[in-house]
Amino acid sequence: MTSATATRRPGDLRNYALVTAAYWADTIADGAIRLLVLFFFYEQGYTPLQLATVFVFYEVFGIVTNLVGGFLAARFGLTTTLIAGLLTQTAALLMLGLAPDAWLVVGYVMAAQALSGIAKDLTKMSSKSAVKLVAGDRPGALYRWVAILTGSKNALKGVGFFLGGLLLSVTSFQTSMLLLAALVFGTLLATVPFMTGSLGRADAGAKFRHMFSNDRAVNLLAAARIFLFASRDVWFVVGLPVFLRTVLGWTFWQVGTFMAVWVIGYGIVQASAPRLIRARGTAKGAPDGGVAARLAFALAVLPAGIAIALGAGLDPTAVLVGGLIVFGVIFALNSAVHSYLILAYADGDKVAMNVGFYYMANAGGRLVGTILSGVLYQWQGLEACLWASAVFVLVAGGISLLLPRR
Repeated sequence: MTSATATRRPGDLRNYALVTAAYWADTIADGAIRLLVLFFFYEQGYTPLQLATVFVFYEVFGIVTNLVGGFLAARFGLTTTLIAGLLTQTAALLMLGLAPDAWLVVGYVMAAQALSGIAKDLTKMSSKSAVKLVAGDRPGALYRWVAILTGSKNALKGVGFFLGGLLLSVTSFQTSMLLLAALVFGTLLATVPFMTGSLGRADAGAKFRHMFSNDRAVNLLAAARIFLFASRDVWFVVGLPVFLRTVLGWTFWQVGTFMAVWVIGYGIVQASAPRLIRARGTAKGAPDGGVAARLAFALAVLPAGIAIALGAGLDPTAVLVGGLIVFGVIFALNSAVHSYLILAYADGDKVAMNVGFYYMANAGGRLVGTILSGVLYQWQGLEACLWASAVFVLVAGGISLLLPRR
């Protein structure tokens, strides 16, 4: 193989560490923004469906960004997309931080959320694609590297939820956004100037049509990813936080802390996936499609069980906390396996485009889950969201049965 992914260059590890640091900072800001926006509009009297609408552009532009961003990364290199992501996130935060109160209506915040979605996916794609430059085509090493990156990212997103709840408790919405803007822009200044050369090979011959994969395994994994992430966001984005706040009477601080702890734990499990899942009979212990399918079918039991328990009148606090902890463990393992498989399936010469296509599907799943989270919660409450989650996971498992077993 002649691609840059086949042989790791000396500067790749250094650049990868800097990209990852930038990605971590953006991830913290992204988690904080989500909780701040959700509860700011909840306090303004918005319904669950209206709250879901605020995040629609965030997910829609995530789809577009992964599609176009993968092409741009292949054409101009990953450093370019990283810088663009951090600058765009800073702009989105300043839009919200400097806006007078009269401007903070749904349309304006949806536009800011669109920029935030673009920024998050540009930085994520840059860092995820960079893993392949470090690990190359060694399955065991690739599995460990991507598990550590994905797990740390989700743990830090949990820190972002915690930070968002804290900021909303001690200062204003606009001040919170300005503090987060300083974090993101400061990280850009602290990382990008120290990168040497370029991260990844810029390919002037890359064509946009190459974004759409011809690889059956990549396409099947992307389809499974849509339903896997819809199964999480259909209860996580609107249903759960609103239920905790309105039905159980939790404070912003309590809701933010619970969601933070859940996501941090989820990230720790993801990072530990290579030790927790020792796949026998596969390439150097790395998982295959069969592992993804089995985890999905096991996961489907959890939201259905939680919904049944809530319907039976059991203590909702114990049911939700206990059930969602187990859900988080199995979901984290499933997501870690997916994150490894896309890089294992990716064509070395088109890794950024394959990853961009895959995370476009990921964003599509989040979009479906986000909209349905508001619609179903407003219609029939949290139980409806959980039943939808169970159905989505079963579909993801069915698709995963078609993935390669080697």
